[in-house]
Parts: sequence; structure tokens; C-alpha cells
Amino acid sequence: MQHQIPVERLGAQGPAMVRAVETCIHCGLCLPACPTYLVLAEEMDSPRGRIFLMKDLLEGRLESSEESLLFIDRCLGCLACVSVCPSGVHYGELVAPFRAQANRRRGRPLGERLLRRLTLATLPYPGRFRLAARVGVLARPVLLLYPGRLRAIADLLPRTLPEAPPLPHVFPAQGRRRARVALLAGCVQQVLSPEINWATLRVLSRNGVEVVVPRGQGCCGALSLHAGEADQARTLARRNLRVFPQDVDAVVTNAAGCGSGMKEYGLLFAGEADEAEVRALAARVRDVAEFLDTLGVAASGALPRPARVAYHDACHLAHAQGIRAAPRRLLAAIDNLQLVEIPESDVCCGSAGTYNLEQPEIARALQERKVTAILSTEANAVATGNIGCLVQIRVGLQRHGAPVRAYHTMELLDQAYG
Repeated sequence: MQHQIPVERLGAQGPAMVRAVETCIHCGLCLPACPTYLVLAEEMDSPRGRIFLMKDLLEGRLESSEESLLFIDRCLGCLACVSVCPSGVHYGELVAPFRAQANRRRGRPLGERLLRRLTLATLPYPGRFRLAARVGVLARPVLLLYPGRLRAIADLLPRTLPEAPPLPHVFPAQGRRRARVALLAGCVQQVLSPEINWATLRVLSRNGVEVVVPRGQGCCGALSLHAGEADQARTLARRNLRVFPQDVDAVVTNAAGCGSGMKEYGLLFAGEADEAEVRALAARVRDVAEFLDTLGVAASGALPRPARVAYHDACHLAHAQGIRAAPRRLLAAIDNLQLVEIPESDVCCGSAGTYNLEQPEIARALQERKVTAILSTEANAVATGNIGCLVQIRVGLQRHGAPVRAYHTMELLDQAYG
């Protein structure tokens, strides 16, 4: 099939973008899997509609405008369409580079520009984010009075920020050492839920894994990448490239968005001088559930009291990385834990990086849909593998006054080990 997309103008990512467009056969099977289509029921808010739109914009058949780019902005980037596509369209290889190209030329409304500058100048940097979050917690009563994005920020902030000691440089394995890994500590997670990293260290150690927490590491760049800020994403990724050791069995992540972002480094760095080096790093990235499931847990343990636990599939774990069975096997092996399935478990909860700040109305609708599905299971706890999902689901459960606790998968394993 001949295409008219000027691939030579798209840089090194152009061939992948064109391939994604040409692979789509417009069958429409992606529509019922797409969260925004489920909420809005509009063709242009489906993957098929967005592919048509991006094709016309790239070919110059349609003038780029804020009105046309709104449909791209409303995409969560959850990649649920990839999981159901019979033709194997790599939608992520189109939408992320397209956003990066569009961002260089567009002029957003002032309010949107300020919000993006605020989020991308704070969230990827734990020190800055902690300071901003403290200010936000103090201003929370005032922010709650305003609708839209300011209210969304206030909703997502906890009433108090948790405290935890700094992570050690090395956390030794218990007993015989079976593996040695490097841990990505993350950015937002360190501020909003630092206990997840500590639980991860203890679980890995209990299973004979020595963990190195590289000094000088920072954000992996996933937030920036998925927001279309490719230059910032590469800058952040290169920082980690310099400090992560090569003499480890894996680079372990415990946030689905981070793991997905790092595994996409090959596309992000296509044509860059350090592409091969970055691809080598990306090839060693493993989600912690994926790593433990492959290694084999030495002991499963038991929860101190019986729990009925629903498992939510984080989009960038299930769809982007194809990891569904591993966390379920880890949880199902815990004594005193009954694992139950959530209806539409792999439908996005509405978090999606900074999406719940930029598109609060759609995010709220998806949050309500997810919480309703969780409550239908009559579970007293829900587990997932991504900090954004945890925050989004916790807020939704609290709004309903539901006595359901939200945990990271590693936190439940840590509890089981005592």
C-alpha cells in the first residue's frame, strides 16, 4: 500500500509510525476495548478514529489545530487496543512520537501550558514534588472549592505525606544469594507511598535477591514520554543510564508505567548516538512481579488474617508489557488470601500518568466505573502494580466511603512474610 506520509520528515521514528498506520485494517475491534470510547461513544475518541486523524494530519490533508489535537489529548495511552488488535498494530509507536511532534508546534491555552509546566517540572523530581505536595496539602481546603483541574489536584493529594527513611545503597539477600538486581526507586512513588519500595526490598531479600539502589538515579522519563515531551524523557533516561550498573541480573521496577517507559527506550532513542547502549539497558528491565515469578518464590507466607483480594490490571503492566499471570500467581500462593477477579479488570482506572490532572472529567468517569467494579466483588482489599492506579483507586474508594484497602502487590507479599 502506498502512503503519502512524509516519513523523511518524521526522523528515525518515522518508519514505526508509518508501519502502525498502514497495519490498521480499520476493523473496529478496538472500539469496545478503548476506555474513552466506552465513556464518550465517539468514533474520533477511539483508536481507529485517532489513527485516521493522525494519518490525515501527518499527510497534510487536515490542518493541525487545538480542536483536532483534542482527540489525541483525550487518549489515555493505555494500549488496551494493542491487546485486542487482530492485525498487531503497535499503536504506542504512533501516538507517543506523534504527540512529541505535535507538542513542538502547538500553542495550548494558557491554563493548560501552566499545568503542564507545573506537573513536568515537579512530578519527575522527588525533592521538588515533595515540596509542592506539602504546599498542596496545606492549600487543599482552598483547592477543593474550585472545579476542574485544581479540584483534581486536591483530590489526589493525601491529607498528610507519609515519611520513610532513605533507601540503602545495597539491601542484602537473606540466605543463599540467588540473584542481584538494581531497583528503580521512581519519583512520585517515593513521595506518595515510600513503603512500596521498602516492601519490595524486603520481599526480594526474603527470596534470596540482593538489591542495589543506584545513587544519583532519578525519574525514568515515562511521565514525560507519555506526555509527548520526548526531549525531557531522553534527558532523564540518560541520567539513569550513567548510574545503573551493568553487572546485575535485571533492572527491577515496581511501577507499571516506569517499566513500560523503560522498555520503550528503543523507540525513544531511535537514531540517537547512544541508542545501542540504551537498548541494552531496556533489555534488562523487569517488573518485580515478572522477575519474582520467573525466579520462583522461596516462600509464599500467610496473611495475619483472611482477606478477599481483588486484582486490578494496571494498563502498562497488562497491555504494554503483557504481564497478567505473574502477579496473580504470586498473590494466589499466599495463604489466607482469596484472589478474586474484577469485571473489566484491564479497563483503565483513569490515572494514566498525568491524565487525571489534564482530563479530570473523563478520568473521574473511569474512576467511578473501576470502583463500582471493585465493589461488586465484595473484596475487602484490592491489589495492583502501579502507583498511579493505587492513588486513583484509593481516592475513588474513599469517595464512596468503602472499607476497601488498596495495596501494591509487593505490600501484600511483605505482609505475608511478616
